[in-house]
Amino acid sequence: MKHSETPVASPYYLVQGGASLQGEVKLSGAKNAVTKMIIASLLTSEECTLRNVPLLGDMYLTMKLCESVGTSLHLDDHVLTLRTDSIARSEISTEVGGLNRIAVMAIGPLLHCCGEVSIPAPGGDRIGPRPINFHIEGLRQMGATIVERDGFYYCTTTKRLRGTTIKLPFPSVMATENFLITASLAKGVTIIENAAMEPEIVDLIKLLQKMGAIIEVKVDRRIVIEGVEKLRGASHTLLSDRNEAVSLATAAYLTRGDVYLRGAQQDILLTFLNTLSKMRLRFDIDDEGIRFVADDQPPPAIALETDVHPGFMTDWQQPFTVLLTQARGMSVVHETIYEDRFGYTSALIGMGAHVGLYSKCLGEVPCRFREKEHQHSCVVSGPTPLKGTQLYIPDIRAGCSYILAALCAEGESQVFGIDHIERGYEHLDAKLRSLGAQIQRIEATATADVN
Repeated sequence: MKHSETPVASPYYLVQGGASLQGEVKLSGAKNAVTKMIIASLLTSEECTLRNVPLLGDMYLTMKLCESVGTSLHLDDHVLTLRTDSIARSEISTEVGGLNRIAVMAIGPLLHCCGEVSIPAPGGDRIGPRPINFHIEGLRQMGATIVERDGFYYCTTTKRLRGTTIKLPFPSVMATENFLITASLAKGVTIIENAAMEPEIVDLIKLLQKMGAIIEVKVDRRIVIEGVEKLRGASHTLLSDRNEAVSLATAAYLTRGDVYLRGAQQDILLTFLNTLSKMRLRFDIDDEGIRFVADDQPPPAIALETDVHPGFMTDWQQPFTVLLTQARGMSVVHETIYEDRFGYTSALIGMGAHVGLYSKCLGEVPCRFREKEHQHSCVVSGPTPLKGTQLYIPDIRAGCSYILAALCAEGESQVFGIDHIERGYEHLDAKLRSLGAQIQRIEATATADVN
């Protein structure tokens, strides 16, 4: 390819592939838990303290949202202290609430306090439609009046929100978390049927219980919440981030490395670890973390399917697909959670991977996309050497997979759109450098000289 001048609007990563990752790194707290816990602190006027918080973009956005409605915050290293003596305003602006979907989580707490709230229509990763209709319908069942107008949701209630039975059409993680938070102060009993049961949800339940909530997890995906009059402040240490664990473990195997992840928790990684065992990939578990050790032989191909917890997590699919480009034989990946999560594979093909996408369900898990035209199954043939190139990140998990591909590729890669990475990972580039990766963060310039 010819040298050319390409406009650069933000910093990017320059990655030299081929370095074997070696050493130890400490995992951050869970991104998918911290934002919901910050919102949960709005349920009380007393002080809440969160430890092991990850320093990343989505957390800062949520802090800014809470600060805009009256929360006082103090962040010291990885300890976040929050106190909301009173709600100063119940309107959430597009500036603080329009970049992701977290604003919808604030509806319940602000309705409990003020009886009214307005939020902007949500943003987020481009991985297929992720509407908030589950949230809106459930909140209406609890007594909220919600009107959508001019890109905002206007929510009101004339009396205390009430308990009800909410049957989710799909085990939505964020909707389950929303109803857990809202139901904790609702009048009466709320039952969430077909609830999600991810480890981050259990961690949120632990925090809410410390605050005085009464929550029981029943069999067959039912959660029962008995509303209380008032919640108190609490302190809580977040679980580690299982997505970061999978990403760094995969990087170790891709680079023929040997990496110890301090803080990696076996109980929240069971399905991932079972998949590694099926591929004859070595890992060693102790009380403090997990060591991931590669050898010189390509692992065998595998068939896997994403599913709701305790199945193989959809966020693990992208980094694992990169690993499958280096497996021997034909692997199959069936995505059952999102219909549009294989867009990143075109970049892998450009690097030399052999990947085919299909609308047919190539798996056994009951799938919402059966008989539809969504390309939600993927066939990967390997092992194929990857070549460095220019990469443009569309979303958080795809972005991480691009970095993993660049780490094991021959030559140099430039990875643009790294704001997605920094939204969802705490100093990922620095952690990789500490393990020996040749990755630099290049600051923004008017133009960049790229291949």
